[in-house]
Amino acid sequence: MLQVMTRRRILSLWFVLAALAFASGCAGAFKVHPWDRDLLAEKKMSYSPDPVLMAIDDHIYFSKEGSTGGMGAAGGGCGCN
Repeated sequence: MLQVMTRRRILSLWFVLAALAFASGCAGAFKVHPWDRDLLAEKKMSYSPDPVLMAIDDHIYFSKEGSTGGMGAAGGGCGCN
């Protein structure tokens, strides 16, 4: 009985350690430097598998919402531009 409890403790400890290692991941390993951000903000770096379909979807959204902009990398997020 004691060996079973010890094995369970060891197994649970390994599980917790593995979960912590998985949760930390590569969060701090791949930082974007300030001098690289201009390259990532270019139009060609945006995710759009089909630019024509995205333009149509944007047009429909803007027509229904009565707003424009906000789909690019520019702006501060306050909604003022």
